[in-house]
Amino acid sequence: MIKKGYNTPILIPVAILAGLAVGTFLPGISDSKSMWIDPLVLILLFLLFLEIRFDPIPEISKNRSIICLVWVTNFLIVPLFAWGIATLFFKGQPALFAGLLLYMLFPCTDWFLAFTRIAKGDVALGSVLMPINLISQLLLFPVYVSFFIGLQSDFNLSSIWPTFGQWFLLPFISAMVIRYLIFRFLSPLRFDFFLKLTGSAIPWVLAILVFCIFSAHTSQLVSYPKVFPLVLLAVFLFFVSTWFLGELLARRFELTRPQHVLLAMTTTARNSPLMLGLATIVHPDQPMVYAVLIIGMLVEFPHLTFLTRVFRGRNDRYIASTREVLPSN
Repeated sequence: MIKKGYNTPILIPVAILAGLAVGTFLPGISDSKSMWIDPLVLILLFLLFLEIRFDPIPEISKNRSIICLVWVTNFLIVPLFAWGIATLFFKGQPALFAGLLLYMLFPCTDWFLAFTRIAKGDVALGSVLMPINLISQLLLFPVYVSFFIGLQSDFNLSSIWPTFGQWFLLPFISAMVIRYLIFRFLSPLRFDFFLKLTGSAIPWVLAILVFCIFSAHTSQLVSYPKVFPLVLLAVFLFFVSTWFLGELLARRFELTRPQHVLLAMTTTARNSPLMLGLATIVHPDQPMVYAVLIIGMLVEFPHLTFLTRVFRGRNDRYIASTREVLPSN
């Protein structure tokens, strides 16, 4: 999981530059890349669903209060922040509004746990949140897209439910069936190795998808050079807002330090790969939507790394202060 998380910041910029280069200098070849986008989306969604573990669900009852706090923060409060920021920056620009909103809308379902572990957060509770986050956002995605984006844009959302159902059910059911069969016929050690292997393939599939998107739509993407600094500023504002929100909630509800770390990581890390896949479904042939999502990814990982260092520094100072007040022998 850590390996997957730290591969992505390297692969995504390389995929963007390579895609733009091919789209600029080899336009004939780049035209053929668009045909690969739909199959790659299905593969990406399949791999993402394959990773999700549902066995921690029985632990929900033991952590009901903190789980409710994190859920309300992620799926009610943060979406309102996201809608406000997207409206502030790109009201009247449907593609940019949709891309920014989709990037900020839902929490990560997997690699936030790697940063939580590094920052000495509550990893066990984070494992319980993984299936909750996935199920919640898949159920709420059509609702939020219809409500938030439908109010601000002229996208045709009348077919979102059947389209979403078709594209979601195929990779989800396939992933669950294959996961069950592999679990039945492999030893636990080999099953874990299989999941690690498929998990390590996610950043590569994501990078290839990004390459195809940028190479197939180079002319459209490079025609809006002034947009990307605004996207970076909007994402930065989102991260600052979620940081202060997490600090406020941690103090208000007197969270333990590990719980505070988990809350900060899960409200910061966004589910960009899944949202990119779903965006290509509900907003076909809208490269600016995808580009905004991908730009958000580039900012997210440095920010998560910064948060990790902040919390580790706090932890080191806490340990040092504890040692100072202990009586010497």
